[in-house]
Amino acid sequence: MSRRQGLRLGYGTNGLTDLRLDDALGLLADLGYDGVGLTLDHMHLDPLAPDLAARTAGIARRLGALGLTATVETGARYVLDPYRKHGPSLLDPDPEGRAVRSRLLITAVRVAADLGAHAVHCFSGSTPPGTDDDTAWQRLHEALEPVLDAAATAGVPLAIEPEPGHLLATLADFHHLRTSLGSPPPLGLTLDIGHCQCLEPDPPAECVRAAAPWLRHVQIEDMRRGVHEHLPFGDGEIDFPPVLDALAATGYQGLTVVELPRHSHAGPELARSSVEFLRTVAATTKGASAA
Repeated sequence: MSRRQGLRLGYGTNGLTDLRLDDALGLLADLGYDGVGLTLDHMHLDPLAPDLAARTAGIARRLGALGLTATVETGARYVLDPYRKHGPSLLDPDPEGRAVRSRLLITAVRVAADLGAHAVHCFSGSTPPGTDDDTAWQRLHEALEPVLDAAATAGVPLAIEPEPGHLLATLADFHHLRTSLGSPPPLGLTLDIGHCQCLEPDPPAECVRAAAPWLRHVQIEDMRRGVHEHLPFGDGEIDFPPVLDALAATGYQGLTVVELPRHSHAGPELARSSVEFLRTVAATTKGASAA
């Protein structure tokens, strides 16, 4: 399968959790994807299991043999706490809980460096009950500092994602974090196109253009206004040709990763239909024609 110029497509392993990682990577290569959004989780590259460096080296060899690149994602639901989804977060009331999450992100940075990945994705987490905004932002700043230091040392961008329902939920929130931290060079943005449709005031294509200087990772799926539900392409409301044209116009060189974390039961079929959909749309845009 030929690779595409401009638009470089990936698929998230959080939507392929019923497959072994080796099989998932082979599937994506066979379908002509350029890369993978690799979520560190117990069923794939477990960041807490022994011999992480050796296992990571094996994945790096497999990616190289398949001609795939990667972004490391850290949105595993229960990788740190089997009782709390995404817990503990960077905003956890317990300082040790926040430190545990920071250490996971530092591990992700090291894995990304060993894989030659484009970026490490993360998010803030939801504000705990009874926590005021000033306290939550201060916790986020402090928890991210060692991660940003690690990212700077490794030369791997940290791409934080605005997530509906989280402290950092919008592009405006990203800019608040960025400026309050003094615009550290390792800090970039993960832009989820569906999230733009869900709650940003501007259309997704405008969000892409506005985010371009800080764009380090892109996630893509369909979505409806006001409903945070990741949908297969065609099941939501997004007008995709302007979005892909805007992405191509930015000169963004990272992966655009299909994000369907609740559809693993149909992962192989959705990986196929998604790449076909995006190729068809890209062929109609000004800046993302076929290779």
